[in-house]
Amino acid sequence: MTIRAPGPEAMHLSFETGPFRMAMGLFACSRAEWIELDEHYGHEMALRHELLASKRDEVFAVVPGSEAARQETWKVLAGHLIEQWPDWFMRDGRVLRNRLTGECWNLDDPGRDPLEAAALLVQEDLCIIQPGADGPVLTAGVVCFPSRWRLVDKIGHKLTAVHGPVPFYAERLARPVDRFMSMVKPGHIAVRLNWSVLDDPTLFQPGGKFRTDRNGTVTASNAGDVLYVRVERQTLSRLPASGAVLFTIRVHVHPLARVVARPEIAARLAEAVRALPPATAQYKSLPRFRDALLEYLAASATEPA
Repeated sequence: MTIRAPGPEAMHLSFETGPFRMAMGLFACSRAEWIELDEHYGHEMALRHELLASKRDEVFAVVPGSEAARQETWKVLAGHLIEQWPDWFMRDGRVLRNRLTGECWNLDDPGRDPLEAAALLVQEDLCIIQPGADGPVLTAGVVCFPSRWRLVDKIGHKLTAVHGPVPFYAERLARPVDRFMSMVKPGHIAVRLNWSVLDDPTLFQPGGKFRTDRNGTVTASNAGDVLYVRVERQTLSRLPASGAVLFTIRVHVHPLARVVARPEIAARLAEAVRALPPATAQYKSLPRFRDALLEYLAASATEPA
């Protein structure tokens, strides 16, 4: 029997027009929309296996007290995949058969840390956030595709410290985020999108923020081919048994030219780039090629549809 492959990758256009706003930007999604599977599934699963084998200390980290939440994450995600995509994920007694990769997993004991096993089923990175004495704490994670941050630097820290380098986070987002983490109800899935323009399409990027050195290879004529729009689709949901919050991060990387193929999208991205405060632009390493990017977008915005 031929198994149909997952469909095309989604393109999330998360940049906005108007003045810069530092906000959570949450919206709800249905359970059916929670996890994304697409044409890159096979490649990304192979890459996740490779990173967990060769750079495990960089992409996997846990602290004591997260055991129940990690086990629950495995059970919840495995059950969701079996329910949502029965042609690809089949339950055979106590065995989960992944027909896309040919792998089989024991549902009671996957043979490795349950959070790690869960992260080898989906394209999303997985983080667990639990209540702490002074606010929510990142207690476990499998982050194979970091957007220029290192899990080892963040594990075991409060979210305020995790987001310490983010401009304006402490003043504008720390309290709303902590409040949301305490109030999110089981069954509710919140989504937010986060965008960057980078000169590197690599999925595993543990470093590279705050770069100001010019990338002279990027010009207004080639920016569409050598720059990439990287979008994180993040979801937050309450694990009902442990009470932890499961934070998922799905990374999408598209060539700039593909994203701004329509003039109105190019104009929208240009407005969003110009609206970024200098500190935020530097955090995103945009000064490396900002002038070339804006010149390319200006030309793309004036081309006829």
